[in-house]
Formats: sequence, C-alpha cells, structure tokens
Amino acid sequence: MTVEADREAVQAPSQQSLATSAARNLATTSKSVPQNQETSSRWLLRMLPWVDIRGGTYRVNRRLSYTVGDGRVTFVQTGGRVAVIPAELGELPALRGYEDEEVLGELAGRCEQADFAPGAVLASAGDAKDRVFLLAHGRVEKVGTGPYGGDTVLETLADGAYFGDECLTEAEASWECAVRATTACTVLVLPRSEIAGLAARAGSLGSHLEAVAALPRQRTNSYGEAALDLAAGHVGEQRIPHTFVDYEPSPREYELSVAQTVLKIHSRVADLYNDPMNQTEQQLRLTLEALRERQEHELVNNPEFGLLSNCDYTQRIQPHDGVPGPDDMDELLSRRRGNKFFLAHPRAIAAFGRECNKRGLSLDPVEVGGHRIPAWRGVPIYPCGKIPVSDARTTSILCMRTGEDDQGVIGLRQSGIPDEIEPSLSVRFMGIDEQAIISYLVTAYYSAAILVPDALGVLENVEVGRWR
Repeated sequence: MTVEADREAVQAPSQQSLATSAARNLATTSKSVPQNQETSSRWLLRMLPWVDIRGGTYRVNRRLSYTVGDGRVTFVQTGGRVAVIPAELGELPALRGYEDEEVLGELAGRCEQADFAPGAVLASAGDAKDRVFLLAHGRVEKVGTGPYGGDTVLETLADGAYFGDECLTEAEASWECAVRATTACTVLVLPRSEIAGLAARAGSLGSHLEAVAALPRQRTNSYGEAALDLAAGHVGEQRIPHTFVDYEPSPREYELSVAQTVLKIHSRVADLYNDPMNQTEQQLRLTLEALRERQEHELVNNPEFGLLSNCDYTQRIQPHDGVPGPDDMDELLSRRRGNKFFLAHPRAIAAFGRECNKRGLSLDPVEVGGHRIPAWRGVPIYPCGKIPVSDARTTSILCMRTGEDDQGVIGLRQSGIPDEIEPSLSVRFMGIDEQAIISYLVTAYYSAAILVPDALGVLENVEVGRWR
C-alpha cells in the first residue's frame, strides 16, 4: 500500500449532516424555569395560622400574673474566666426592679467561679441555703426522694439558670433537695454573707431586700396568675365569695416586622427576552422565594418575636441523656394541651429516629397535604433547616399549639396593603432610571405571637452527632 493510500485510510470521514451545536441556534429548546437551591419546604409558614391585623400592631392581653424574675442570667467569657453581667442579676426575683448599677456591679464582682465534674454534688438536701448559684455552663439536676425511697429527678437546669436565690430574703432557708451536676459545670457562687455585708453598707440594697421580704404572698393558680375566689360543693345559704378577673396593666404588643429588597431589571431584558418565559416574572419569582425563606428564618430566630427567643423559660426542658429520646419527646408533649406539631432540624429528626431504632420503636408517618410526615404519638414532626445547629452539634426541637381560638402560636400579617400580590406582600414599581433599569420594591410584613406561655415548648441542647 502506498503512502497516499495509508493517509486516506486514517483520515476521518467527511461530515454528512448538520451538527447539533449548530442546529440549536435555529431551534427553540425545551428548558426549565430557573432553579433555586435555597428553596425549602417552609412547613412553619404553611402550618402556622395567619391572623390579619390592623395598624401593624397586635396586643396580647393576659390575666394578671405575679410571676416575675423567672428569666435566665447572661454571662461574658474571657478565656477560662466567666463573669455575670451586672444588670442580669435583676433576673433574680429578689433583685427584680433594683437599678443601682454600682451596687449590682459590686455584687457581680463578688461572685466566685467554681468548676464541678460530672456527678459532683453542689448542694445536699437539708443543708442551709447560704449561697446563690448562677449556672454559666453545663447541666445540673435537682434530685429528691421518690415515693419508694429512691432518688428521682425533679428538674433539669442548663446554661443561664440560677438556684438558691431564696437565701436573699430568707435567712433560715434550707435546701429541699440535692443539686447534682450531670455534665462538667462552670458555676458562679455568690455567698449570702457577701450579700448581707454589702446590704449593710449600701442602704438602697438593704431597703430593697427588706421590702421584697415583707411583701405578702400572693394567691395564684398553678400558672402564676392571680387566683379567683370561687365556691363549690356547698349546700344551704352559704355566702358566695366575690371576685373579678384582673388583667396585665402593660400587655405586650407585637409590631409587624419587614423584609424588603429592590429588584432591578434592565429594560432591554424585560422587552426582548420574554419568549417563552417572562424574565420579569422569573426574576420576581426567585426574589419572592428568597424573601419567604428569610421570613421563616426570622420567625424562628428573630430576638424580638422569634419562637426560639420568646419561648417561656418554664417551657424549656433539657434532654435526660443529651440525645433526643422518646422520653424527652413525651415530656415535651405533656407540657401543653392540643399539640399541633413538632418543628425540628432534619439532623435532629434523624437523631430522634436513631434513638427510636435502638428501642425498637418506629415513627409512624401521617398524611399531611399529600405528604407523608414522620410523627410521634400522632403529632407530625416537620423539618425546618432554619433552626440552628451549634458548633457543638446541639440544636432545639419545638412543639406548639397553634390558633387564636386555642390560645396558641399565631402568625401576624396585614392584608390589603398597596400593590399587594399576596396577603401582606407587595411589589411596588419604583420607576426607570437614566440607565434604563427598572426597579421594583418587594416587601413582606410579618410577625408571630405566643398567646399564652404554654403554647410553645422547646427541648434544648439536644445532641445530633452521637451515633452510639
């Protein structure tokens, strides 16, 4: 075979038809609308009952309550040293309303840091209650004696809690139960002797503590509300007690929050590139998706009205073993009537599923709007990626009762705003600038309200990274 024949044999065959890359230039391809990875199921927005309000404000009226000072104490950490913020000492019931910053600062400076190992006893039942404990980090249990003589856990406390504060106003107080550390704990201890010495020198503190100690014990129901005088089971012409229902003098008001952005589209794009999809509509659709995602994030995490920040501290519980187990979920359910749903990070749902698997239990799904949702005791567990997971791989699980008629959790919005395209969401044309760019103001107004404290509960500090 000649050299020329060999060259012809190895040459590629000549092109006999139009290439697809060129043909696409003359054809309209099948295409999807622009996709968005940020979009989630947004179950909270879908399942929360929304109440239309007027004037951008919603006032929550409640019965008069005598429970005060039941919050948590905040600390600052510098290396291995922990200090309490002086103003946060006002969370202690005996110091509520005391505003002398200099004296509070001196009290904070007299707190002594102490570290306890797991299993250490911080206080024993029957001992004199002569110091206040401020729990900066860790978890402790109040342990009492059960009906059959064994130990029983009465309460679990975590970061920001305090105990022993009765010694501020009761000189002869004693511990009714033992307090035991279940994890490594960092605690600030304020001895009663230090408080008494400062009160003797600072007349304002001494007068305040004496006034608090002299206050009569108010009659309350089990929820801390002013009790009503009623008669029941009597016979004959017995005198019927008189009563009335008092209200909180300064009820909380929720103002609608706002999420906004300015969407900009060049007029050339809006005019020419609208077949088969309208560019303006697609830009707006993706913007609204991002806005709704931010709205749900705010409903969970906003410090003013977010569910995590506004859950009453009496409705926050700690897991018994760190991981979210069936017993913890049962306790969370038992704290309120009419539970509608759980809300948890997907990793928390997986962690709870692992604990159920260890016990041979299953999460029987329920049908919700064509979706099969895992449920516990018939209450659906909706995933919500907006609930944060800390660096220590801990998160929270929420459980709530919803609806205005059931005194639950509700969403707030105001319908009928100008240029509204959905309830409480508007797209307002702002004009065209000298560069031919069209601007639209996209706005969403929203908030959330917890009508009574037990409408929302949180299982805090649940571990999601334990696999054994």
